[in-house]
Amino acid sequence: MDAIELDGENLLGTRSGSTGIFNLDCYCIPSGFWTPGSTQPTYELYSGIDSTGTSYGGIKMSDTYTATGQILEQYWFLRDGETGLHVFSRIAYYNESTPFLRNLQEFRTLFRPNSQIWTHLVTNGVQYAPLPGTKAKGNEAVVQDATWYMGNTPDDPYVQEEADYFTKYTFQDTWRNHDAHGMYADGSLTTDNSTFGGVRIPSFIGFPFPFSFLMKGLEGAGASCKSHLRLEWMVLNTKETYFGGPLHSDLIVDGIVYNYIVSNHHGDQTPNITNGFDRTFGPQYLYFNHFPAGTDLQILRDDAVQFANPGWNTDFYDSIAEFVPNYVTSKERTTWNLQADLPKNAIRPIAVLAQNGVDFQDNAFDTTAYQYWAEIDKGGHATIPRVKAGTYRLTIYADGVFGQYIQDDVAVSTGKVETVQVKWEEESQGVELFRIGTPDKSSGEYRHGYELDPTHPRHPEQYRIYWAVYDFVDEFPEGITFKVGESDVGKDLNYVHWSVFGGYANSIRPESYYGDGNVNNWTIVFDLEMSQFHQKQQATFTVQLAGAKTAAGNTDVFNASEPHANLAYTVNVNGKDLEPWIIPYYQSSSCAVRSAVICYNIANKFVFDTSLLKEGENKIVLSLPFNATDYESAVLPNSVYVQYDALRLEVGSGLKCGHKRAT
Repeated sequence: MDAIELDGENLLGTRSGSTGIFNLDCYCIPSGFWTPGSTQPTYELYSGIDSTGTSYGGIKMSDTYTATGQILEQYWFLRDGETGLHVFSRIAYYNESTPFLRNLQEFRTLFRPNSQIWTHLVTNGVQYAPLPGTKAKGNEAVVQDATWYMGNTPDDPYVQEEADYFTKYTFQDTWRNHDAHGMYADGSLTTDNSTFGGVRIPSFIGFPFPFSFLMKGLEGAGASCKSHLRLEWMVLNTKETYFGGPLHSDLIVDGIVYNYIVSNHHGDQTPNITNGFDRTFGPQYLYFNHFPAGTDLQILRDDAVQFANPGWNTDFYDSIAEFVPNYVTSKERTTWNLQADLPKNAIRPIAVLAQNGVDFQDNAFDTTAYQYWAEIDKGGHATIPRVKAGTYRLTIYADGVFGQYIQDDVAVSTGKVETVQVKWEEESQGVELFRIGTPDKSSGEYRHGYELDPTHPRHPEQYRIYWAVYDFVDEFPEGITFKVGESDVGKDLNYVHWSVFGGYANSIRPESYYGDGNVNNWTIVFDLEMSQFHQKQQATFTVQLAGAKTAAGNTDVFNASEPHANLAYTVNVNGKDLEPWIIPYYQSSSCAVRSAVICYNIANKFVFDTSLLKEGENKIVLSLPFNATDYESAVLPNSVYVQYDALRLEVGSGLKCGHKRAT
């Protein structure tokens, strides 16, 4: 699509190469990326009146990659009275001669304007900032993959308000509460004397035709203004066809407005393209709104967020289901209810329904499975509407609680409201001696995580900024020693545990620093009285990670030439090494260096005899291999690293577990 007009303003601008278009593409062919629409595309037009009596029109673009047979299809629907596009994206692969092709590494839509009207990027209700200006981009310096130093133009609005560095990763977000993102035009770069109207789509790439019949009922829908604000929003009204559950995070806006349907940017699993693969993603809603100059950005955002509801426009979607392969209609869905008895210390509890039998982070293994989640209220109740019939794993987790509740074989049938009752008790291996950090699936509570940047008026969370500005060597010259009961997790523990700091992709410290063990080894000091562990036979030290980067990076591909593809993480108790935890290559993330503190979560329990403990001062040393690095084809740091969620030491008479009960 190469033109979208709102009140006479072409929001895409003039097409030039890969800009000025709204398109679908994939990293799904043997050589990498492919953009359909240029090989052997076909088109179909749709029009009709839905069950509510509202007119609609639509178009399907379908193209096949000739060499191996992948089919990519994009569906756009425009409904009378709405200023937005309903979007579905499909990929299918039927090839018995090559039953396994490759992984679907990326699948996305991109609104790629070639227009100067856009002034701001908006991630969510908190994270937004001006776009760097033309002069700033002309004087930028590359420091990392998709990351630039912008400080050469200190008067640029982005530099003044947000940061000295710009990276597409700054504007990423986590799927749990994400509802809408986009770009904002504050009116300073537009010429607008029209009344509020609708969206006009005068031409699609390679297939021009008028869509004027869709304008019926839209003209004059608002007041006339001399100057207007415009925003373009990607509204995630459904998330059921994505992968990775509520912990998945991805790029969303950087001058391009993305709908990253599938990717492994932060290390999540991606599905394999095998014979018979056929999945339609969506719907999502590409929405455009238009307000008088001076209207607060959040008002425009709230206007878009109203549509981020899976129950919105379902009658319309049922009406067009005959045109959209694999769409699951209302007749094949039901409402699912949960009543949970939760641990007393549970904060922000959430219930997840996803692929049966596997961690919801791995739900890309079954490409027919859907995913759903809902916040659990103070009474332990949650409701998920419009759940596709099937068999699911139920997972419940909460801030403040170690571990999670898991129940497989949760059957969901159409024709009745499903209610499940569960009791969740926090896992326990005895008496807790200490915990460090808050179990919340994140490393945000540690230094440079969620802490706000005090040096810029937008005050972004520090983890969003280029990681190298937080020089570990300068801030922790003696390394990290954390004293339980005295040290502060927000000051005395870094949000990343590096093996080596500096070097490749670090423009501030270009020489690697691995020290004398003061980077890869972190020490926890704690005092014990004999009564705390006397007559206890077993100690358990739990390590929960918000992310871990092995030498596999974010690829989940084993490379025998990389000694740290499977990463050995060691815990030493008072001079005695415990059996290392081998973090496998397929659970590797690329997290902190891509501006994230929530990635692929993993955990391990180190169990040892209490004879290793002693009265008085004790030490636990957390170790990564010394100077452990990998080869990076992109300009990214080559150190392995981990990011802690929370740590806990318990002592007991034997193995204990949390209890669960379901009805």
